Amino acid sequence: MDHIVRMKELAETLKAASRAYYQEDREIMSNLEYDRLYDELVSLEKETGTVLTGSPTMSVGYEAVDFLPKEQHERPMLSLDKTKDREALRSFIGDRKTLLSWKMDGLTIVLTYEQGSLAKAVTRGNGVTGEVVTNNARVFKNIPLKIPYNGTLVLRGEAVITYSDFEKINESIPDADAKYKNPRNLCSGSVRQLSNEITAERNVRFYAFSLVSAPGVDFGNSHEKQFLWLREQGFETVEYRLVTRETLDEAMDYFSSAISTNEFPSDGLVALYDDIAYGEALGTTAKFPRNAMAFKWADETRETRLLEIEWNPSRTGLINPVAVFEPVELEGTTVSRASIHNVSITKELELGIGDVILVYKANMIIPQIAENLTRSGFSSLPGACPACGQKTRIKKENDVETLVCDNPDCPAKKIKAFTLFVSRDAMNIDGLSEQTLEKFIAKGLIHEFSDIYRLKEQHDVIVGMEGFGEKSFSKLTAGIEASRDTTMARVLYGLGIPNIGAANARVISRHFDEDPEKVRHASFDDISAIESIGPVIAGTLTAYFADGENNRIFDDLLNEIHLSREERPAHQILEGRTFVVTGSVEHFSNRSELKALIESLGGKVTGSVTGKTDFLINNDVNSSSSKNKKARELGIPVISEADFLKMTGENELS
Repeated sequence: MDHIVRMKELAETLKAASRAYYQEDREIMSNLEYDRLYDELVSLEKETGTVLTGSPTMSVGYEAVDFLPKEQHERPMLSLDKTKDREALRSFIGDRKTLLSWKMDGLTIVLTYEQGSLAKAVTRGNGVTGEVVTNNARVFKNIPLKIPYNGTLVLRGEAVITYSDFEKINESIPDADAKYKNPRNLCSGSVRQLSNEITAERNVRFYAFSLVSAPGVDFGNSHEKQFLWLREQGFETVEYRLVTRETLDEAMDYFSSAISTNEFPSDGLVALYDDIAYGEALGTTAKFPRNAMAFKWADETRETRLLEIEWNPSRTGLINPVAVFEPVELEGTTVSRASIHNVSITKELELGIGDVILVYKANMIIPQIAENLTRSGFSSLPGACPACGQKTRIKKENDVETLVCDNPDCPAKKIKAFTLFVSRDAMNIDGLSEQTLEKFIAKGLIHEFSDIYRLKEQHDVIVGMEGFGEKSFSKLTAGIEASRDTTMARVLYGLGIPNIGAANARVISRHFDEDPEKVRHASFDDISAIESIGPVIAGTLTAYFADGENNRIFDDLLNEIHLSREERPAHQILEGRTFVVTGSVEHFSNRSELKALIESLGGKVTGSVTGKTDFLINNDVNSSSSKNKKARELGIPVISEADFLKMTGENELS
């Protein structure tokens, strides 16, 4: 293949991988594979003497996402050249005193202090422009909001979440599929929240690793003295050792031992010359500063045997391969599965059942296949989709092959319908997250709504799935059983009929005495005559029950559940009145709870203020929000929660 063509291919592949990792907090290839492709590109650029526009070797990261303000850094933030060879690191150190510290795996932040106060916090972003996260930085657990130094201080550091805090957060999430994958992704999402209340709950910590500028302070030409000065200002800095090439081994042995019990995610070490002037005199390459080098840990690998390749359908139509192998211990945990990403990789590895493979954890977290030692040869692809049984086909795009299901009615593509069905306002089934539903659908356990109520018959299959066990199975089946006793309004909403939300479902159910047969056989005129319903909803409801397959699904569901009448207060004191609820609530867990109370008392809740609105509920009655302004223009009373509770006699809630 022509070198230039290959360089273009490598550049596109590496840029896609970087975009996924830095901007979207996901990985589409292993670190091992990324490093191999990157080294190949560097080699080709040296060989040809050509560096193409946009080459990953000449750029750093990708543009930041748009939901936070962007700001350009005072100085570009370059990546570090890296090695996995201890002797290469020793050669870099030479005869210079060097700081050896953790290379933390979190989110890099630049802090600016003005006159002793935190003025600004910006993420690394693409190295030139980052996202402003000042409000979130103010709630980091260990960041000083005021410092003794009154000049303009700019420093860099890593925002991280400790393993113990990561585990606590995951333990608080009952659903195995809703848990976070690793501390780095949790930290990145936490720092980039629009609300710093969420950031505060996540226990984000900041560790300084570089002082950019502090005019007027003499650091004696020493980076170590900068670290010590930052500690005096109240910052925590990364742990480091001052080393020479003679003492490197002792320090490396310490770090390689400490990594197993370290509280912070780390993917290696950083070596930085202590001599500031010497380091600055070296300058930079287009991508790397010459005064520092990163050392990446060699990945721990284990040999195991491939047991099977699972093919998991997804909502996009892709059917993704997952390697299932004999369990092995890696980085302190037992692993037995690894994503293979696509058909092309499966073929390239020549994976056959029974092959001996080498597996590792990328960044000590994500299981990956490093190599297939026996390469018996890839045998076959599933001819039918595991979720719907329809014929599969190979799709080739940019020389990458994927397996797809084209059936528009495949249950895997209807995950949103199942997610709505189990949601709180519908059947309210605890333990069935969207991710769990996807797994069950991929296994062929769920094809329609009623199948959910027969999952208890799949005990052995479910308990044997990753992330499940006896305890989670018991919790799941308990949640399903509890949801069997329900109301017609919940069922009607859960069916996902267009334009029928929870409130409309309740109105329709009440009108037809909560009788499923009356709802099913209601005419267009009967439905459209209901106040607040109208012809659009009448059309979608009658069309739904005009379909024979929908009626069969509905009948199967009714055979699995028990309908009871919705409890309603004897006096519908809000009947005929329309409310709009805005702002935060104090006496209710959320606005949906307040809405439910209004509707239980006969009232109606809408989303916008119109001439038909009777009351706007907003605890900030004097705010200048658009809804408050509209209400005042129309002469509609703006009342607080407390006013509403007095109006309805529900004072015991306050």
